[in-house]
Amino acid sequence: MLHAVIMAGGSGTRFWPESRAARPKQLLHLLGQRTMIQATVDRLVPLVPLERTLIVTAATLVAEIRNQLPDLPAGALVGEPCRRDTAPCIGLAALAIAAKDPDGVMAVMPADHAIAPAAAFQQAIALAEQLVQESPERIVTFGVRPTYPAESFGYIERGAPLSALEGDASPATGIYQVKQFREKPKAQLARQYIAAGTFYWNSGIFVWKAATILQELERHQAEMMARLKAIAAAAGSPQYTEVFAREFTAIQGISIDYAVMEHAANVVVIEAPFAWDDVGSWQAIARLQGADEQGNTISARHVGLDTEGTIVRGGADHLIVTLGASDLIVVHTPDATLVASKHDEEAIRKLVKMIADRGWQQYL
Repeated sequence: MLHAVIMAGGSGTRFWPESRAARPKQLLHLLGQRTMIQATVDRLVPLVPLERTLIVTAATLVAEIRNQLPDLPAGALVGEPCRRDTAPCIGLAALAIAAKDPDGVMAVMPADHAIAPAAAFQQAIALAEQLVQESPERIVTFGVRPTYPAESFGYIERGAPLSALEGDASPATGIYQVKQFREKPKAQLARQYIAAGTFYWNSGIFVWKAATILQELERHQAEMMARLKAIAAAAGSPQYTEVFAREFTAIQGISIDYAVMEHAANVVVIEAPFAWDDVGSWQAIARLQGADEQGNTISARHVGLDTEGTIVRGGADHLIVTLGASDLIVVHTPDATLVASKHDEEAIRKLVKMIADRGWQQYL
């Protein structure tokens, strides 16, 4: 059976001041009436029922996620005691799924991506499941055809087209063997990737057998797996919380890309038939929501004069006025306001650290 694993432990620092420790990006209404995590579950429900959905997040976010997703069954939420990146998260989920369904297939994805249309996404996941069922050792990922030389995304270099699906005499369209995973490039190298025409953005969405990813993690991350197995063995016991905290904290954090994907041999990439954005910064909101004739993206009560290329966000009960503003990000919340250059978004993380260094935890 197909199971969904949603990774929802990120902090979303670049979306400060809307994103806070207790309410990070995946729990915000950044792109409509539904929060990012609600929209992720909405896309999956027609394909994977809630009883086969597992959300792995920070322990501090479990209560709010359950509040946003009240129909989740008991046991559908796992709260990590600390952040240890995606490989331990996925290993923990794979152990839980394999214990219930030894032949289970996992569709793994972050909770904070923008994907449309939902029907195309569901069809792509179904195709990936078919590929995995056809070859149980296979690992499937999704590549997004790049539209600009992004420096903030990892890339997948495709190889030869995958041989025909069983019973089909023609080559499978848009499915390739993976030649290599590439890290986030500098602008010049990203332009070369675009020109080559054989590179995709790495979507961070995967489909595989639970047994297969556990085997790969055992091969490449034996110490991590020993600790994850100790956690799984303690499930349901009075000592579970203590064991979970002790063993998980002792794990050295590592991403699934470094832990497995860069080493695995039987990996294929499907060219995504859906639009995708990882919504990694305020400028992603402008890309997805669009802009007016002056290039402004406004989600606030706002009056602007000589304002262009600016993102403005705030509540309906607070007026934001801009004069002579160009290429700015202005975000107002009840207790903090950000005014930043669009060309220096990465520095928002530095600002958040400066706030933390001053001991102003109430703003984080």
